[in-house]
Amino acid sequence: MKKIQLFLTSHRTALVIILTVLIALAEFLHWLLPVSLPSELLMLVAGIIGVLPIALTAISSLQMKLVSIDVLVSLAVIGAFIIREFDEAAIVTWLFLLGDVLENLTLTKTRSAVKELTQMAPQTALVVTKDGKTKEVDVDLVDEGAIVQVKTGSQVPVDGVVIGGEGLVNESTITGESQPTQKKIGGKVYAGTLLENGLVTVRTTAVSEDTTFGKIIELVEESQDSKMKAQRFLDRFSTYYTPFVLVAALLVGLISRNLRLAITIMVLGCPGALVIGVPVSTVAGIGNGARRGILFKGSDVMDRLRRVDTIAFDKTGTLTVGHPQVEEIHVLRGQRQDILDHLVAIEHQSNHPLATAITSLPTVTNPLVTGLDVLNGQGLEATIEGQTYLVGNRRLIASFPKVLSRAGQSQEDRERLDHLVEEMAGRGNSIVIFARADGEELAVLGIRDLLRPDAAQALKELKKQGVRRLVMLTGDTKQTAKQIASELPIDEVKSGLLPQDKAAYIEAQKQAGHRIAFVGDGINDSIALSKADVAIAMGSGTDVALDVSDVVLVRSNLLNLSNALHLAKRTVMTMWENIGIALLTVLLLFIGLFAGYIEMASGMLIHELSILIVIFNAMRLLVIRGRKKESQSEN
Repeated sequence: MKKIQLFLTSHRTALVIILTVLIALAEFLHWLLPVSLPSELLMLVAGIIGVLPIALTAISSLQMKLVSIDVLVSLAVIGAFIIREFDEAAIVTWLFLLGDVLENLTLTKTRSAVKELTQMAPQTALVVTKDGKTKEVDVDLVDEGAIVQVKTGSQVPVDGVVIGGEGLVNESTITGESQPTQKKIGGKVYAGTLLENGLVTVRTTAVSEDTTFGKIIELVEESQDSKMKAQRFLDRFSTYYTPFVLVAALLVGLISRNLRLAITIMVLGCPGALVIGVPVSTVAGIGNGARRGILFKGSDVMDRLRRVDTIAFDKTGTLTVGHPQVEEIHVLRGQRQDILDHLVAIEHQSNHPLATAITSLPTVTNPLVTGLDVLNGQGLEATIEGQTYLVGNRRLIASFPKVLSRAGQSQEDRERLDHLVEEMAGRGNSIVIFARADGEELAVLGIRDLLRPDAAQALKELKKQGVRRLVMLTGDTKQTAKQIASELPIDEVKSGLLPQDKAAYIEAQKQAGHRIAFVGDGINDSIALSKADVAIAMGSGTDVALDVSDVVLVRSNLLNLSNALHLAKRTVMTMWENIGIALLTVLLLFIGLFAGYIEMASGMLIHELSILIVIFNAMRLLVIRGRKKESQSEN
């Protein structure tokens, strides 16, 4: 039976075509011939063909102790056969199967974002063998650490690091930015990107589903299978609704002695529009988001996002571009070049955004770092040639008294340092202090990170959409934080925070009754992200931040945050609109039935039209373009 069921299910489009031909021919013969027998026979054949896949699905659902919509339709059609209403049986099954075909076509259309992503994924890789030759192999067979060659015009098949050659790489599939990026030795490349010019050799760090591109596809696929409150409500509703319709039809039939009326109740009570309205909206909304670089990890995330009244932002890499530059270097003790050499060697061990700025400084020697300790929220403690070095904020330096108390100059040094830090921070610099633990070397660096060009407009859009409070949480100094916030519509600034302080703030806001989202991109943001009602990660962030987030802005475009909120609201609103349309249709059908205006076939036609209405209503989500400002910023 299962094989027959699978065959019929996979050929439903062909069945609908066959039924269409049979019913049209039956109607033609009905008007052409003076006798109705040929027409009735054709309708009987059409009804039998049509009810087979529906009845087999109904039997399968009953075996799983589920009274589905197919059970209602099967019983109604069998009843129509009994009372010799063959035309009603044929038309009902035709409409039901036609509705199924349309639903599947719609779901296929709305899932096109995933299909497009999957098709964009590279299938083969040019692996460099031990003898120096290249061999084309399936990308799934490439191991981590393998050497891969990428030629001009080819897709990069793996995530990896360039170890030879250079070229221009179009990373629009990952970042959304079509401007090619120059990749040299040491540069990172990602699967799914395109080498527009040059020849590069890459050492593989991740392949297949472990690549950044693979994770994007996986996130979209998983999110489309998730459920939000509206879907869970419908699941519970359907559990009781279908048996209720059956019982109601049975009672009406017994009381009225009208089998036709009882059968019609079963047909009209089919909750088709109710069943399809929510999932098709979910898939359309998530699919639209994925196509525009907004990944929702589940439809329930949309429901939570639309309720947010407070959004907190980390500063570096979120409100700012995340590519800071060293603007000032002030050496208080020691030799400038020695300090730079040691500083760069230490920061090469870190992936913090400020570390990237420091490692670009010129060096003469490359000291060996033999020990490294990451002090969360403070900085780094490193060992070079037996000496302990510190790189971080004032809290870290203050924990080593010798740094500020050498040769009886503690007060002078402290005042000088305080004045310098205050002055540099006032100019909008993030402060990094370098020191040797014994106090022999001391320097202060001012690192400035520019605001994202879309930050101010994005925050204004969030305000327009009803977000009441926008908060900046940062570990930076008060002066730096205020300077950055002065250029943005920020309601509250919290500076000098450790990662746990950010998490504590979010917890406090939740306790106060706020629904809060947090936007971050780094490892140090992971605690706060995990505490927020909605965790939002910039696509350029670390793997940890992406893993614990609910929403990923793949293109790291803050305007996409306002678009995500807009899309979430529209998707949830569409779901409840579809639920309302479906329930209202059933109610009106029953009113029309008992008032004598609706019969089985006409009622089923209206019922299927309601399915089309909710489908088209949901498909509007596919063409939402987002806020105008986003499209302008990307042009």
